Parts: sequence; C-alpha cells; structure tokens
Amino acid sequence: MKLSSYLSIAILLGSISFALDPAQAQPLYNPKPAAAAEDKPVTALPYTPSLDVPSMDKSADPCVDFYQYTCGGWMKNNPIPADQASWSVYGKVTVDNQRFLWGILDDLAKKTSGRNATQQKIGDYFAACMNEAEVEKLGATPLKPALAEIAAIKTRRDLATVLAHEHLATRTSGLLFNFGSDQDFSDSSQVIAFAVAGGLGLPDRDYYTKTDAKSEEIRKKYVAHVQAMLQLLGDSPDVAKSEAQVIMEIETALAKASLTRVEQRDPHNLFHKMDRKQLQALTPGFDWDTYLTIGGIGQVNTFNVTEPKFFQELNHQLQENSLDDLKVYLRWHLVSAESPFLSSRFVKQNFDFYSHTLRGVEQLPPRWKRCVRLVDGQLGEALGQEFVNRAFSQETKQSTLRMTKLIEQAMEDDIKQLTWMGPETKRQALEKLHSVVNKIGYPDKWRDYSSVEVKRDDFVGNVQRATMFESRRELAKIGKPLDRGEWGMTPPTVNAYYNLQMNDINFPAGVLQPPLYDPKMDDAPNYGNTGGTIGHELTHGFDDQGRQFDAKGNLRDWWSKEDGAQFEKRAQCIVDQYAGYTIVDDIKINSKLTEGEDVADLGGLILAYLAWKADMKDKQPESRDGFTPDQRFFIGYAQWACENERPENLRANAITNEHSPGKYRVNGLVVNIPEFQQAFSCKAGQPMVRENRCRVW
Repeated sequence: MKLSSYLSIAILLGSISFALDPAQAQPLYNPKPAAAAEDKPVTALPYTPSLDVPSMDKSADPCVDFYQYTCGGWMKNNPIPADQASWSVYGKVTVDNQRFLWGILDDLAKKTSGRNATQQKIGDYFAACMNEAEVEKLGATPLKPALAEIAAIKTRRDLATVLAHEHLATRTSGLLFNFGSDQDFSDSSQVIAFAVAGGLGLPDRDYYTKTDAKSEEIRKKYVAHVQAMLQLLGDSPDVAKSEAQVIMEIETALAKASLTRVEQRDPHNLFHKMDRKQLQALTPGFDWDTYLTIGGIGQVNTFNVTEPKFFQELNHQLQENSLDDLKVYLRWHLVSAESPFLSSRFVKQNFDFYSHTLRGVEQLPPRWKRCVRLVDGQLGEALGQEFVNRAFSQETKQSTLRMTKLIEQAMEDDIKQLTWMGPETKRQALEKLHSVVNKIGYPDKWRDYSSVEVKRDDFVGNVQRATMFESRRELAKIGKPLDRGEWGMTPPTVNAYYNLQMNDINFPAGVLQPPLYDPKMDDAPNYGNTGGTIGHELTHGFDDQGRQFDAKGNLRDWWSKEDGAQFEKRAQCIVDQYAGYTIVDDIKINSKLTEGEDVADLGGLILAYLAWKADMKDKQPESRDGFTPDQRFFIGYAQWACENERPENLRANAITNEHSPGKYRVNGLVVNIPEFQQAFSCKAGQPMVRENRCRVW
C-alpha cells in the first residue's frame, strides 16, 4: 500500500476523485447482508499489537519461508471478505477506521442542532448518501442534463464545450483525456496546466494490446458490459451491440497510442512543455480556446502535454469518427463514471464487470462503507478534523516525528560512507535529504469547504457540487504560488507517500494506528513496521524516479555519469531478482514496473534497522514472547504485509500495480540482509539466504 510517489497520483488528475477504484465504486446494490462484525458503527478503534504472535505460523521455518512464518496464522484466520478483492493488515485497519468514521458520521447525521459548520456539511452529506430509497427513485434522472448536452452536439467544435462541462462535473478519466494542474517539472515552484492521456474504460492500455487468451476473454466481457450499460440508457440490444464495438475501436486506438506503465516511470517521457499555439497545432481538431474559457482559465498559455503521441491519436479519432460515434463514446463514459450514484440496475452492472469480473469480488460493499468513502473522498479534511480530534494524539505525532528524524540521520550516515558514490553527487544527495519536509498526521491548515453547498435531501447534487469545488480548486492553482503545505491524502487514510516535486514524506494519522504503529509496544516492532514505512518513503526520493529530481523538486540530472551507472547496476540486481518471482499462474512480476517500490522496500528496511540500532545504542532491549530484539524487529516489519488476494485481483495487479505481492515484499528483502540471517541463525544455501545480495541504499 505504500505509494511509489505522489507523482503517479498527481499527474492522473482525472482519476483523483471520490470514485477511487472501480472495485470500490458501487454504493447501492447489495444482494447479501453485511457481515455481522460490520453491521453497526463503533465509537472506538480496536487494538491489535504491532507484533501479534497468533498471526504467526511457528511450524514454518523462518529460514525457508519467512512470510509464512510471520503471516501464516493471519492468512489462515483472515479469509477475504465478500466485498473485498483482497484482504490485508492495511485493509483491515482501513475498514476499522471506516467503521469508526461511520460512528462519527452517523452521530452527526442524526443531529439537527449543536453542530458547527464543518460537522453540518459532513453529517448532512452522509445522511443524503444513506437515503438509498431516494436514490433508487431517481434512477438515471441525474444523467439527463448531461445526456441532453451530448445529444445536442452539432459540430466537432461543440465537443470542447461538452468536455469542459463534464471534466469539471465528473472529473472522470474516461472522457477522451484528463486536464488539471501540477508543478512544472523544470520549476517546481510554479503550477502549470497539465493535459494528460485518458479515454479508456479498461484499467490499463495493456488490456487492449495483450494477445493472450485471458486478455481476449476480458475484452469480450468488457464489450458485453458496455452493451448492457447502453441498453440501460434505453438503446435496443442490436444498436447497443454495434455501439459497443465502435467504443472498443476508439479506445483501442487511444490505448495503442498511450505509454506503458513502465514508460511512464521515466518522468522525461511525461514532460513536454508547450504554449497554446503548440497545443492547438498538436490537436487542430479540438477547440482549446473554448475548452479553457469555459474552464475559467482562458488566459493560460503554458501546458505540460504528458503524452503528445496520445493527443495526436486523439485528434485523429476526433476527425475520423462520425459525430454520432463520438457521441456514443461520450454517452458510455458518462454513464460509466456516474453509475455508482444511480439506481441499483446501473450499480449492479458496473459491479459485475469492474469488481466481479476484473477483481473477483463476490459482493458489493454495504452502503455505509461507500458513503464513508465518499465523504472522505470529497470532504476529506473536514472529516479528517473529526478523526484527528478523536483518534490521534500529540504524543503519537511527536514520537513518530522523532523516529523519522532518526531514520533521516541513518540515511545521512549511510550516504556519507558509500564507496560507490563520488563526493559531488554525495553533496547533492545530502542537500536533497536535508531538504525533505516531514508531514505527520494532518495538515497545518485545514481546507476550507465553506463554498460547498451540502443539502440533506440531495445526494447526487452534493456529489456534483463537491466535485465541481475540487475541479475549480485544482484549476485555480494554475499560475498561483505553490502551496507546499497541501496534502495528497486525507488524515484517516491508511497509507503514506513521498511527493517527488514537493520533496516531502507524508504519513496520515490513519496509518499511525495499531497494529501499524503501537505506542504500547517496544521499539523493535515499531521500528520494523512504521520505521520501515518511513524509510520506504524516504528512499523514494532516491529510487529510479526520485533520483531524477533535485532538492527543490526540479527534474534535473545531478548525478555524475559514473555514479548514475553505479546506481543503475545496483538497482538492476533488484530488478533481476524480482523478475523471477511468480504472481499467479505463470505470470511473473513486471520488475521494471515495481522497481521503485522494490528499491524503496529494501532501502527502507535497512534504514529502519540502522536507526533502531542507533537509538538502542545506550539501551538494553529485552527479549519478549520468546523472540530476541532483532527477531522482533524483522517480525514486526513482516506482519504489516500479511494478506490474502483473489486470483483475479492478482492478475489485474500484475498489469496495474507498482507494488509486488506482500510475500515478496517480505521474503524478497530479508534474503538480502545479513542481519536477518544472523537473527534467525539461517545457514548458507537456505531459501532466505541469497548468495549475491542486492543493495542500493
């Protein structure tokens, strides 16, 4: 769950919204009752220790399969819930936090007095979302204005007007392309406009290009899904079938012109600065003046076009397809994006393909869970204030900040003694390290949602107004001073990230809860778990992506040629190692895709170990539960990664996920660490001992 960098989120502007993941985006249709343990909100977070002995499988040999040894009990006792594509320690903490947020929102929704303005917004939003009967009664009515606008298109120039309205209203990545704002790669202090590839209904371009039998089967099911959704809009079966083929042809052309996920890992492939005339020349068939004016940024003249070849193909599709075909394409993507907020017929069809077919999910999440996610996604910092006030102490903030500084010191010490890096590169690496900003828990300044109108009896309207607020907020950044205090995750989120251009590491309050960070536990497992996460995010500043940005967050090569070659040689060791691991069936890890995460995992664990040892220098940590302090450190690290995954989800992740499966995020690391071998008295030749160890940082 640890993100490779905020860059991968920030540039995909259309996908930042309340609809986080197709597998999680269906709030209504729920054919089975929720599990008994989740049928009511809670007012306190549960406690699980950061080193949980019952989660282990002591019958396994830690020198043969350390993951099974540390997580075997957890995997046996934690089957995947019906509404999940996978189940993990992180996933369980996420649901625990959601139930706690449910308690907060349920209480605020029931109150009609005594609430401040922030509490009123999130309480009334939740109340409207939970009114399923009203949503069911509306059916597809909320789509009518947008569908009418699409139907009224008379010329290709009208497309700019429709897309401007829909990009602002839905922020979906499906409507031909994405548009928003981000930091200039060459000057991180400036925010410029970004035009980003999009236009696909399947999760990745590889779904359209791979020729294996499974991919062909998924494409057939996708076309059938598109047809079924268009029939829900009233099209006849024969017409909808023909329309679905047209949509597939347009999307396939756009997919073939899109960069692969591995190609996107090189930021140089995503940086193509243009002025208005160059952008218009790239896509002469699209009226950018109208689009930008309607978006309220008609004066903007600087753009980063992340994938020029995609936009050339987009222009070709706009010219070659009939207006009727383009309108069919727009209708499909509109209904697909909005289906989570429509009646159960739309929700069920959306779920059946995106969640069940692609991810193997058996049952939709209960409505309360989807409504909590929506509030967190759309009014996240308002909800975050309530979470922080109830569940995050200043003591936790200060103790994790102290741990962060000790891990940064460990990295400084490590860089200084590197034998493969020259003095000038070391100087700039240390400058970058010293410039990292640590964000712990929550923002210093909360986002102001006062302009968002929330009505207790208007769920879809609330979604649209909150979406519009976020769209306007993103576009308003263009040409303005950069807000370095902004966060890319909400406080209750169970995750962490490093932002390449902000050069900051971010740890929301939600990820600093037991069993991930446990104030009741000794330092060893906390350094292994949370310390490993801190080290992971810090190492992202120096992985294959992060090392290309300097201390100020600018895309600049600050490495000598020799030092760059030495880095690539060491990173290739990890790439080669992970390429040999199997995800599911005969599918191997795409280790060029996971390179940054795998490098950060290993570097993070090593840094956490070094910092822990430095912190314990004048102390005498004790053995507990039958484990030495060093063993507790490694067990504490491994247990954050305990998980079970559906085969369908593993296949999807093999294409789309930059993270390796949990098993290899544990076993793939310890084989490279001599201290692990010593802690568990492993012998040379055993599976958890690698002869030619890899290490970058």
